[in-house]
Amino acid sequence: MDLNIGVLMGGNSSEREISLKSGEAVYKALKQEGYRVEKIKIGKGQRANVIKKEEIAIQIKKSGINFAFIVLHGGFGENGGIQRLLEELSIPYSGSGVLPSQRAIDKSLSKEIFGRNKIPVPKYKILEESFCKENLNFLIKKLNFPLVVKPISQGSSIGISIVDNLQVLIKAISIAFKYDKHIIVEEYINGKEVTVGILGEKSLTPISLVSKNRFYDYSAKYEFGMTEYLLPAPLPKKVSVCVQKIALDAYLALGCSVFGRVDLMLNKKNQCFVLEVNTIPGFTEISLLPKAAEAEGICFNKLCRKIVELSIR
Repeated sequence: MDLNIGVLMGGNSSEREISLKSGEAVYKALKQEGYRVEKIKIGKGQRANVIKKEEIAIQIKKSGINFAFIVLHGGFGENGGIQRLLEELSIPYSGSGVLPSQRAIDKSLSKEIFGRNKIPVPKYKILEESFCKENLNFLIKKLNFPLVVKPISQGSSIGISIVDNLQVLIKAISIAFKYDKHIIVEEYINGKEVTVGILGEKSLTPISLVSKNRFYDYSAKYEFGMTEYLLPAPLPKKVSVCVQKIALDAYLALGCSVFGRVDLMLNKKNQCFVLEVNTIPGFTEISLLPKAAEAEGICFNKLCRKIVELSIR
């Protein structure tokens, strides 16, 4: 197959700027690997009001591409929307399909699937916008402080807070509802943050994240010097193997394919809890999947090539 690859980047989610950076890096890598490749920027600005599928379809058709490398973080890129559109256009694309994308981005749905597959997750509660504040005391009693508050369908730790008291909890809930109509309040796992990249059906070397912030938030992810990356994660061999297995189990339980990244927490007893599966993780110069791949001898350019090859296969 003579490939003409379009790198789809941008979008209308709160992760637009990161997507543009990832897209530039992937475009450069594929160019250096000898592919015909062009940039396709979706949307016109930060948090564009509406993603218009008809306009995107015309944009993609005009480009003449016959393969799409999706680097749209969050929103339309990770919720199955762009995948469905590409299928309607009969254009193969990188990564997971429509249903796995929908499952992964919806933290409520993915936690439900993890539960059915006996994959450990922190205790949690789903709140709707109509929730009654009087019920918060019951919630606190059930989960105990500190608590983590997060929107159901956001990435890059956007809208996430860790709270220690009722007053801050109410404020954090209000912030999370700015991004979603449903949010999650879950127990805080005090311990090590670990991430595991997946390539094909293989778990890559775990990375331990030591952030200068309380947790691996937006600034820790994208500002240089805010996080120390320990690769391989300094874990006992048995724990490391367990983390890799649980990460792969979570990825496969959602039906994901080709590549992804699984974020986990280890408590003080080294018990492992899955936080989420990312179907389109970052591809910037400090992103985690490329770091994990490099530790396995797969440079950034080779990683991008492998993703194309695995997706077509």
